[in-house]
Amino acid sequence: MRSSLLRLPRRYKRVLQVAADVVLVWAALWLAFLIRLEAVGPIEPFGGHAWLFLLAPVVTLPFFVVLGLYRAVLRYVGRHALITIGKAVTLATMVLFMVVLLMPAQEVVVPRSVPVIYWGTAMLLLGGLRLLMRNYFVADGVASPSGERKPRVRVVPRPQRPAAAIYGAGTAGNQIVSGLRAGNELRPVAFVDDDPSLWNTVVGGLPVYAPHDIGRMLAATGATEMLLAIPSAPRRRRREILALLDPYPVHVRTLPGLKALCEGSVKVEDLRDVEIDDLLGREPVAPERGLFERCIVGQAVMVTGAGGSIGSELCRQIVTCRPRALVLFEHSEFALYSIQTELERVIRSRGLAIELVGILGSVRNNERMLDALNAWRVDTVYHAAAYKHVPIVEHNVAQGFFNNTMGTLLSAQAAIRAGVSNFVLISTDKAVRPTNVMGATKRLAELVLQALAAERAPVLFREEARGAVENRTRFTMVRFGNVLGSSGSVIPLFREQIRRGGPVTVTDPRMTRYFMTIPEAAQLVIQAGSMGEGGDVFVLDMGEPVKIVELAERIVHLSGLTVRSNERPEGDIEILFTGLRPGEKLYEELLIGDNVLPTAHPMIMRATEERLPWSELVPALQSIVEAIQHADYPRVRELLQALVSGYTPDERLVDLIYTRRAGLEDAPSAAA
Repeated sequence: MRSSLLRLPRRYKRVLQVAADVVLVWAALWLAFLIRLEAVGPIEPFGGHAWLFLLAPVVTLPFFVVLGLYRAVLRYVGRHALITIGKAVTLATMVLFMVVLLMPAQEVVVPRSVPVIYWGTAMLLLGGLRLLMRNYFVADGVASPSGERKPRVRVVPRPQRPAAAIYGAGTAGNQIVSGLRAGNELRPVAFVDDDPSLWNTVVGGLPVYAPHDIGRMLAATGATEMLLAIPSAPRRRRREILALLDPYPVHVRTLPGLKALCEGSVKVEDLRDVEIDDLLGREPVAPERGLFERCIVGQAVMVTGAGGSIGSELCRQIVTCRPRALVLFEHSEFALYSIQTELERVIRSRGLAIELVGILGSVRNNERMLDALNAWRVDTVYHAAAYKHVPIVEHNVAQGFFNNTMGTLLSAQAAIRAGVSNFVLISTDKAVRPTNVMGATKRLAELVLQALAAERAPVLFREEARGAVENRTRFTMVRFGNVLGSSGSVIPLFREQIRRGGPVTVTDPRMTRYFMTIPEAAQLVIQAGSMGEGGDVFVLDMGEPVKIVELAERIVHLSGLTVRSNERPEGDIEILFTGLRPGEKLYEELLIGDNVLPTAHPMIMRATEERLPWSELVPALQSIVEAIQHADYPRVRELLQALVSGYTPDERLVDLIYTRRAGLEDAPSAAA
């Protein structure tokens, strides 16, 4: 029966609705007479009031048509449709009341209260039938939220759907409940809310519990999911709520933020797993527009490594500041295509007058870089191109050095020759007393820029024949820790391991890391780059370090699972400690020394650190290049230790190509 009705053409469904509404209007009017005249004995309202029964649907139904009630899909009828019924019935009642009031005296008088009672009975019948029909059609999975017809097969019976509690009984929470009731994924069973006035009440048919009663609520409802419908809550409060839920075996999901609520687009599909920034509870700091726009507005800007996690976010932030041109310099074709396509869409949708340029090239090709800087008369360069994955760079020493150090050197020299005003290096906390090649090469890149910043007319590396070149470029370095969602981030790895059933791998139970969101880091990089005077190293306030094992445990808990351990052998997910990988540190630092000065921004500090003069650095770099060319990696290690303060390399420092080549040379020939 349900499937047959759903398969009817739309026009037939509307005819059925109109016919049913005519009958309901007559029933509502008859009930109004019955309620009004019952006290005076038996009644026959049709006897002298046939004209009124003919007039009622003629007056009421046109209002339904005008207000669009018959355009609504009956099985998805909701609050909006009930409001439309209320408006139409109210307007029709007013018309009927005026007719009754103005009718000349007749033998059979229509009591003036009948139209008023008719308003209530019509609301009850017309609205009630639609709600009953909605429940009838939605039951057993006949209808889907997308509106497509499904076979009447009970894949998951409604009572067996996982039970979900919603944290937040406000607008967003009620919208989520409506979406859940229309779908077949979850079954809403309760609200949890911070407002004491709502505790022990019923909202939208669901009981509302206090936060301290979550345990009792879970026991009473059997909820296995907790949906956070608190898009306007600050991160600090979200972190408190997550800490409150941590002991309970519930899968926690959340809405993306206040923007979706403001746009009126809160849907069940918007729910996502809790992200690490929710766990950290760091409140975003709005950028200071003066600093944010100083090196961008109306200027030509280049971002190297534009397709990477930091580089792409820098590009997104830069576009909001209306540069004259944005040059995307990237060696990966796919990464360049992805960010260029995204930015073109943004520029087009916002009507921005920005020239967007995609350049395929390596930062190690200084002529290619120089040509791009000159062609678009670039004013500011954000140098984000680098190899960042510690174990990979540890085994590819030559490529790490040539890309991270020499790539920065050649890009900086191209910037000097092109007369670029600002050059900002994206550095890392791993450059502080590094234990790996990645950190050492990034610290060496900082030393290169510091040395160049002190030279008004340097003789550029390997360009002695050209002589001294006037240096008008202001070099700045910005150092920060891990960014959430970057390539190689542990969070996606943990989630994937949990989806596979574990184990979750952590290198060491003592390991800690600093974390920051990519948009926050990009905004602070842009602002720090505007404050430099030349050769400055800026350090971002990363907050408190986070223990990686505790982070893993919380992600397991928020997935609705438990950690398996010796104390709890029945747990779901094991945490396996694998040991430090080559070059990894237990703890990361942001400062080499204790000399740090505040700046105009509360989250940006200026570090005062030792430098090397350009005259000493150039021959040292030449020595490293020659050692790599001769595959003398013990010599490379010695030179890096001499140049980089605190560098304590792994004694096993090798380059895989050199090791393989040496092994082949030492091996006996096949002929022998």
